[in-house]
Amino acid sequence: MSGDGESLRARSEQAIGEIAQALIDSPTLHNALQAAFGAREKALEAQQAALSALNLPSAGEVERLERRLRSFSQRLEDVEEQLDDLTREIGVLRRKMAAKAAKAADSADAA
Repeated sequence: MSGDGESLRARSEQAIGEIAQALIDSPTLHNALQAAFGAREKALEAQQAALSALNLPSAGEVERLERRLRSFSQRLEDVEEQLDDLTREIGVLRRKMAAKAAKAADSADAA
């Protein structure tokens, strides 16, 4: 039984190989593929022309804008963090100045 299965498998593989080779060698298939790729290219060109005529962005332009917005967002987050740091530093300085002022006032009152 195993020999029959192996034989059938070998014949199937050979038949598939022959079909594949016939398709590769087929000028009709070659011409059909060329026509399909040509039609695809023309459709893409027509799509781009339509988008341009309607003043709509292409997918590539939208992706570039998305990358720029992400970059801008990251920069804005960095600026926000720096502002938070500065706000904390100003708060520390104000407390130190208030403490010095209070100490000076206490010294003046004691004298």
